[in-house]
Order: sequence, then structure tokens, then C-alpha cells
Amino acid sequence: MSINSNSSTLVIPKVSAVPRHVAIIMDGNGRWATKRFMPRVAGHSQGLDAVRKIVEECARQGVEYLTLFAFSSENWRRPPEEVGFLMKLFLKTMRGEISRLSENNIRLKMIGDLTRFDKAIQEMAEFSQEKTANGKGLTLTIAANYGGRWDVLQAMQKAISANPNLAPDDIREELLTPYLSMAFAPEPDLFIRTGGEQRISNYLLWQLAYTELYFTDTLWPDFDATELQKAFTWYSQRERRFGRTSEQLTTSHTLPLSDAV
Repeated sequence: MSINSNSSTLVIPKVSAVPRHVAIIMDGNGRWATKRFMPRVAGHSQGLDAVRKIVEECARQGVEYLTLFAFSSENWRRPPEEVGFLMKLFLKTMRGEISRLSENNIRLKMIGDLTRFDKAIQEMAEFSQEKTANGKGLTLTIAANYGGRWDVLQAMQKAISANPNLAPDDIREELLTPYLSMAFAPEPDLFIRTGGEQRISNYLLWQLAYTELYFTDTLWPDFDATELQKAFTWYSQRERRFGRTSEQLTTSHTLPLSDAV
């Protein structure tokens, strides 16, 4: 059986003190603004500063993949004026940041169903990914109009389309994984959610199977390098067993689960 190296349920990943892949739900922008008697949209603008700081710090510390939940498939339920502002901010940010990302050797990836966005956003997303495709440093992934259940469903649809004679017994993890949105990256080592909520909100449902989950009350605009280091310190103290016992944690190389039992 073929073993997919991106799956923590089929392979025991290598573990390091600094997480290789960090996934973040950037929560608390609106509340940050409300606490300051400002409109909610002001919090989203302020949150961009936090994004820049965290991207810079992750790159500095050697994180290879940073995935940010920018807009969920459920966020369309928000007030129309807020959604409209977010769309304009999204487009403005891509236009303003793409050169900086390219200059800093950062590769940009977009995941989610982008077909619901305006044509200008879709075209800018495609251009931004093409312009940074050769980046060899940090891979920054933006999840936009993304949902974990959508991800699994679209992967299944693509797998069936590519294998029209698929039998029920042929549907295995190795078949589905290449069609998932994050097939290009290892599964997240560390998940961070700011803003005090303790749920994953339909984010990377498949990929978070063995991810360490870190929750903080800090609102996203206030999440800086110091707060990120707190999360990294917490992560470094976690015992990542991947189904094994503590006594079995004697090897550091990657092993198929069938060889590790």
C-alpha cells in the first residue's frame, strides 16, 4: 500500500521544537474595534498589521508553512456592509502585498472556492500565486471562502471524476488525500485560534487530525511576535505521540504506522 507522507494517520511525521506548519484562525478583529468604540471594519484593517508581523516572525523562525483562515464559507452570513468591506480589503491587500511577498521569497497559495468572488479578486488571486510560485521560503496559504466539509466533498468529487470505475472498497485515504486543498503541504503541527473561542469552526477538518490545538484570549490585532512565541513555547512542551505510548517515543525518524506498532 502506498503511504502518503502528508497524512499523520498513515505516517508518523518528524517533530521539531519549532512547528513546520502553523494554521491560524485570526479571530477577534470586530471585538477589538468594538472595545475601542470603532466600527467593526476598523478591526479588520488593524488585523492586517498583525498578519504582516506574524508572517515575518514565522519566516524568521524557520516555519515552512503558514495557513491563515481569512474568510470562511459561513462568513457570507455576516452583515452585507462588512462582507463588502472585506472583499475590497482582500483585493487591496493582494495588490499591495504581492511585491513584498515576492521580494521576501514567500510563496502565496490560495485555497477555497474562489468562484463566488468577483472576477477582479479571482484574477488577482491567480496572478499573485503565479508571481510568487518560485518562492523557496515560507509558503503562505490564505483560506478564502473555505470550509473543511467543502474541502472533503470536493476532493471526493474529483477523485470519483478521475476514477469513474471506482468501487467502494477502492475509496481509501491515499486516494482522497491528493485532491484535498492542502495536498501540497504537510498537515499542520500547530493550530492557533485567537479571540478566546475554543472551536475549529469548519477549518481544515481533515488536516487537523493530529494537530496540537492552542487557544488564546488575545484578540487578533494584538497578536504579535511575543504572543506567537508563547504558542511556540507551549507547542515545544507537548508530547506528540501519534497513537503511540510515551515509552515508544525513542525514534525521531519518520515511520509508517504499520512499522511503529
